[in-house]
Amino acid sequence: MNRLLRTVCFGIALLALMVPPGAEAAPRYLFKIATLAPDGSVWARHFQAFQEEVTAKSNGEIGFKLYMGGVMGDDRAMYRKMRIGQLQAGGFTMTGISETVPDFRIMAIPFLFRSYAEVDRVTEGLFPLFQKAFLEKDLVLLAMTEVGFVYTMSGEPVTTVAQLRASKCWAPENDPLSRGFLEDMGVTPIPLSIPDVLSSLQTGMINTVFNGFYGSIVLQWFTKTKYITDTPFGYAYGGLVFAKSAFDKLPPQHAALMEAAAKKHFAGLLIDTRRSNEEALVTLKKNGIQMVPADKETLRQLLAVRDQKTVPRLIGTAFSKEIYEAATRLLTECRAKPAGGAVAK
Repeated sequence: MNRLLRTVCFGIALLALMVPPGAEAAPRYLFKIATLAPDGSVWARHFQAFQEEVTAKSNGEIGFKLYMGGVMGDDRAMYRKMRIGQLQAGGFTMTGISETVPDFRIMAIPFLFRSYAEVDRVTEGLFPLFQKAFLEKDLVLLAMTEVGFVYTMSGEPVTTVAQLRASKCWAPENDPLSRGFLEDMGVTPIPLSIPDVLSSLQTGMINTVFNGFYGSIVLQWFTKTKYITDTPFGYAYGGLVFAKSAFDKLPPQHAALMEAAAKKHFAGLLIDTRRSNEEALVTLKKNGIQMVPADKETLRQLLAVRDQKTVPRLIGTAFSKEIYEAATRLLTECRAKPAGGAVAK
């Protein structure tokens, strides 16, 4: 009997040694997350650092499977897959997720911010309101992401309203803010999802787009543009969003771990994104991209149309009056007591 017991124990030990290296128990809580961010980009690196820390500190109880580069489709497709449980979270662009949470688009009003200091102070003030709006849609906004200030990038110089009207101008699909503003300026924009922009630039369907410096390199849009108008058109951002049904399954200590890790890693993402934009501008100039100054009269016209026509028309449809008043109040307070910070470049 003792010989039999020893044989069985030896067999069990031998089987344990034969388990492939790296094989571990399946995580108790698995989150499948999709994003449009390309693998290897600054956004992807921070996503991965976030998930690695959470997995390690939860002793493997929380696991992730990341789908980079839009392999799960655009924002709309990602959201549909979250609703049916195929995904539990997504790294969404503001444009995509604001179809579901309209107030989230408020910070994308054209020419709203003058510096990242303003962006940061308004974001801090609005974040609790954003979280509440997401919860009302059974979603958890864990962190905000950033593309940064976006600029008009074109095949021909665009420094006047007339030149903008003459261009084949892109607008993000399902973005009533930028599309409505351009239409109020007399421009007929061509709405496309982000994954369709590069091919449309290549075929000549469009020749004018809006992106950050780093984003234009990562997405290769810069290969089909020659000029950048040196005044930011707006500010682009997004969010790390979880299905509430999946997030609520976490015990309190794991939920707190996720929130702390997100705060840490996505704060770092903002720093790295802004640094990447500065470095990308140098690269763009080395590749022959020219910065052209915006005409002062054009800027005056743009702001007048925004304030007198576009924003009043969109309050109550594109975003609520309450979120607009909260954003403008925070911005006014910020400008009354400036805390410094880099001006948009």
